[in-house]
Amino acid sequence: MKIPADIEANILLRNNTPLEEFLGLSPIEVHHLLYDAFGDNSPVQLRNDIDDKTLDQIPLFRIIEEYLKIIQRDRHIKLTPLGALPKKVMVELYDKRFLLDEHIESGLTKLWKEHDCIAISSARLTAEFAGLVKKASGKLTLTKTATKLLQTNNRLQIFRKFFQAFTDKFLWSYNDSYPEQPIGQLGWALSVIMLDKFGDQPQTVDFYADKYLKAFPRFITFFRNSYSTPERQFFRCYGVRTFDRFFLWFGFVTVDQQNKYSDIDTDKFQRTDLVKSIFKIDD
Repeated sequence: MKIPADIEANILLRNNTPLEEFLGLSPIEVHHLLYDAFGDNSPVQLRNDIDDKTLDQIPLFRIIEEYLKIIQRDRHIKLTPLGALPKKVMVELYDKRFLLDEHIESGLTKLWKEHDCIAISSARLTAEFAGLVKKASGKLTLTKTATKLLQTNNRLQIFRKFFQAFTDKFLWSYNDSYPEQPIGQLGWALSVIMLDKFGDQPQTVDFYADKYLKAFPRFITFFRNSYSTPERQFFRCYGVRTFDRFFLWFGFVTVDQQNKYSDIDTDKFQRTDLVKSIFKIDD
């Protein structure tokens, strides 16, 4: 069936009309952003010229590199009876001090088991989703893909696979008690655009969470009035998932703590140079 020219023109106009709630992106751009963030038509692209100096500054990536090298060195990692990484491996990775855990550093908790360090646990699971590590018979081994990438020192391809798995496959809700809805993870690239646009000045999480909520207003319905308002809970959920356990883990922001301990309500975040070194963002 042939669409009349005037109707086709109206559809094209509507699909390319900027949406205020999505920072001026068109419906077509939003579709690519949400459902094909790594496709050629996405307004956010991973650069092809990411160099080793840049990769060296990404904390969670450094953890995954060392993790893969441990498996390469020892040929496998034997999991505990509960299916977790053994304490020896956890300590070796944590002692690299790529990402420090506030509770471990303060002495409130000790590194006894895998879940004592959420960052390492998340990196380990993401490596499996990325097809870099496989689990069988209580052991972790490298896949053929990971073995080849390590042998050729193809760090950029390892990063690409890891980053795509972290944003698309690893569930950010796994690490918290907030609703299992993909708050923060859906439209993560929109948050990157916001950070690129507004991150030159220190801002609290609320500044970004408010804009994210305008783009995805339905998410507020998954929170109930209990210990705080639905909006406050939503803002904290977004802050933990997007800033504490995404932007900070990948080195995309620095944080200015307003209190002795990290506080998602008052801490101020500012964009680092890594954002422009890793992403190519359409104007």
